Formats: sequence, structure tokens, C-alpha cells
Amino acid sequence: MANNKRVTLITGASSGIGAATARRIAGPGECLLLHARGGVDGQKIPLLEAVAEEARAAGATVHLAISDLGETGAAAALVTDAVDKFGQLDRIVSNAGFALNKVIGEITRDDLEQSHRVITGAFFELIDAALPHLIASDCGRVVAVSSFVVDQIPLKRMFPATAAAKGAMEAMAKTFAVQVAGDGVTVNCVAPGFTEKESAGHSALSQSSWQDAADLAPNQRLAKPTDIAAAIAFFLSEEASHITGQVLRVDGGLSLT
Repeated sequence: MANNKRVTLITGASSGIGAATARRIAGPGECLLLHARGGVDGQKIPLLEAVAEEARAAGATVHLAISDLGETGAAAALVTDAVDKFGQLDRIVSNAGFALNKVIGEITRDDLEQSHRVITGAFFELIDAALPHLIASDCGRVVAVSSFVVDQIPLKRMFPATAAAKGAMEAMAKTFAVQVAGDGVTVNCVAPGFTEKESAGHSALSQSSWQDAADLAPNQRLAKPTDIAAAIAFFLSEEASHITGQVLRVDGGLSLT
């Protein structure tokens, strides 16, 4: 009998893009491992639990994991957890990260290394640990959430540490895409433009700066987390099985300005 179960690991799933992705793909036959750091003193854990309840109501089987992906081994442990709980791992959405809008002269070496630990390092651990499971899957998919900051500086808003880490993640994703293409695994990136933040989410800009950002995009609005989730869900789908090594901009035309 064919195995119709699909197991997806989503990091940074308590709010924003990660939460929207969980809601988007939840359904019968879907098994989700939803990860979050949990916030200060675990204050955001209830948000993750609420997302899990919505996914379960849609028919998904859900397991939660709380960890700091800046710690070596934490991301690899998520892969082990998913396989232990569900018996397989088919798809990864590497979404957890943060934006640091300090410029050169303000950034410390620790700031730079922390950006790489949470973004590039965690992505590496995820795909390294998941490699045999992705190859064994008949729907192996990896989607990394990157950012416009890799190669754009609209409004002179500079995020050099974040740009370096996200850019390195994109480069790693592309080389990994070539490595596993023959095994039927696809690896793609989604690069959001300025995206609305939920009240509980981290914001790197002031309210006035968010309005300026919305005005800058040709379509005159910020992206919604659901806009990004739709692109991620497409890359996870069977319909996208011949697309790999790509970076899809979901930015309302921001990259055209």
C-alpha cells in the first residue's frame, strides 16, 4: 500500500511566515513538526500551541519542539525528533531567523556569528541531518526562507549581518540542489520583501518605516505572511517537482524599483 503520509518540519512556526505555512499545508495525511525558540521565558510557546491546534483542527498530526537554533546541534536534533515521532521526514521549511539592522561600525563579531549560527548554521544542520531521509522520500523538498536584504537596500535600511547570513544560506541551498537533484529532491528559496509582522513577532523597523516600506513597493502594500506561505506551499508540492535551485522573490515588485 502506498504511503500517503507527508512529514514536514517547519522552523520558526509560532507566528508570521512559519505559522502561515503550517496553516496552509495542514490537512489529513500531513504530519507537522512545528518548531519555535519560545521567546523570553517561554512567553511565545502559547502562540505555537495555538498554531498547532489550528493545524490539528484541519486534520494534521502535530508535534511541537522548542529550542534555540543558535546552539550547535539544535537543528539536527529537530530532524531526529521528526523521524522518531513520525518515522520519516519528507519536507523542510527553514524559516527561523531574525533581522539585525545594525550597520558596520555597530555590529560586533558576536552579532555576525550569531546571525550565521541561527540562519546559515541551522540550515546546514537541517539538510545535513535530513539528507538520507530526503533521499528516501518520494516527495523530498527543502524550502529556505531568505530575504530581499541579500541584494537590496531600499530606504537605505541596511542589514549587513542578516544579508551575509541569508546570502550564504542561498548559496548553500543552490549547491545542495545540485547534489540531490538526481535523487528527486528539490531545494529552493523564497525571498520575501517587507512583510507584515504580527503583534507578537520581532520587528526591525518603526511603524513609520513600515509605512514607507509599503509605499516603496510598486503594488503599494506590504506582503502578508500568507503571501509567502503560498509560495512555500507551491515549492513543497508535486507540481513544483521540476523546479530546483531557484530563489523566488515575493515582494510586490520591490526588486524592480
